[in-house]
Amino acid sequence: MPQIRKVCDVIQGYSIRKDRQATIGYITALTMGDTDIRADQTCIDPMSPGKKITVVAVLSDVMWELGVTDAVYFAGQVSVIHRQNVASLIYNTMLDVFVTFRFDVYEYDPVAKRYFKAFTSAGATMNGLLEKRGEDYTLSVADDPSTEVLSPENYTLSIGIKPQPLAQSLTVSTGDGSAVKAWGLKVS
Repeated sequence: MPQIRKVCDVIQGYSIRKDRQATIGYITALTMGDTDIRADQTCIDPMSPGKKITVVAVLSDVMWELGVTDAVYFAGQVSVIHRQNVASLIYNTMLDVFVTFRFDVYEYDPVAKRYFKAFTSAGATMNGLLEKRGEDYTLSVADDPSTEVLSPENYTLSIGIKPQPLAQSLTVSTGDGSAVKAWGLKVS
């Protein structure tokens, strides 16, 4: 079955080096239930290296099987405060499993010699639900800090998000070409 999977370079995501081109990704907005996981990590914008962007998570992995009702899975690094917020959600009874999010994954185009958005919500806020497998939600956060990037201190977050019953779309690009793919079905 076709899928899109982007393995991102966390070190490059935190601190872009001009002499190295790698896939980079960020969750730029995230709300779970009534908990707003605010963007609090400052990184360099890959498409405009002179600009800074503030992100919720620096991604290490993104996967989607391209089905209209398939979950999007993210793994990435969050700050200490967001590790605490997510752990609190996990430990308490989650009554509200609605999730809103925005994200961008960048790849380097060696022909155009610039970064482009390879997989993105294209600035739109996506509306989803925490994926549930059996009795457990696909939401976790590490107890121990990452050893890949030591400063700022960060923790690995993993989350699976299924679409709410709405017609939404995600954009997949390969250099100059792009495709808008449906994510979620509207229920009448």
